[in-house]
Amino acid sequence: MSVVISSRPLSVDTAELGGLPEIRRPTAIAPRDARELSKLFFARLQELEEGTRAYQYARNTLIEMNMSMVRYVARRYRHRGDDMQDIVQVGTIGLIKAIDRFDLAREVEFSTFAVPYILGEMKRFFRDTGWAVHVPRRLQELRTELAKAKEQLHARLDRDPSVDELATHLHLPEEEVIEGLVAANGYAADSLDTPTNPDSLGPRRTLADVVGDDDPALATVEDLHTLAPLLRQLAPRERRIIELRFGREMTQSEIGAELGVSQMHVSRLLKSTLSTLRTGMLSDSEPEPDPGSATPTP
Repeated sequence: MSVVISSRPLSVDTAELGGLPEIRRPTAIAPRDARELSKLFFARLQELEEGTRAYQYARNTLIEMNMSMVRYVARRYRHRGDDMQDIVQVGTIGLIKAIDRFDLAREVEFSTFAVPYILGEMKRFFRDTGWAVHVPRRLQELRTELAKAKEQLHARLDRDPSVDELATHLHLPEEEVIEGLVAANGYAADSLDTPTNPDSLGPRRTLADVVGDDDPALATVEDLHTLAPLLRQLAPRERRIIELRFGREMTQSEIGAELGVSQMHVSRLLKSTLSTLRTGMLSDSEPEPDPGSATPTP
């Protein structure tokens, strides 16, 4: 085992440390060497008084020497899309808890003891901070698989993969891949005040400025598109009554005088005609085309 030891004076009393070396770069120590050194530091840590400079030195060195274990566990979750630095930080909390609770008398490897603590903190982090919108577990798992497949295919194709390429790679139907991609949007939520052009020198724009809204005129266009063939199917007199009532906004009495019928008769015809049109509007079937409205063939 080769360990780089500082030649500078120790920041703590050498005698108080019981001969423990001052390690110049604890994070650079190989995992195999860290395991052997950790036993030495743990043995001395149990003899030191908590709160002393020597205790803090031994504890901090143990943390830094075993950070490779945290990074190793964190790599399992590199495809989740979370910031790896955040995952390493919460894993470090688990490592510190393991160091504070480890006892050499257990006669188990420290890594065996520490990994469950590290994993526990990471899973708690994902539980507390992940998925701004609740989605089924199968879609949560599919999001991870899609992220991994995207990374692999991007490296192979040198571009973002398409839906059918993702489906082929994962042996899934395209519909399920699309469902997973849509569900992945619920993992994190952005504020509507988030700027869309933070690096631009122009006017500040937020997400709220570019989010679309329902246009009521579109519903009117759809209704008129559905109504047009129904109007063409009406009898000429019924179509005339609709035109006079809603096109020229005449009263029923005025319509009766125009057509030479009573106001009561106009009311019955209008009611019946509107009922026919309403039924046609609510029907799922397509209205039959009006032969008279067809464009003649030249």
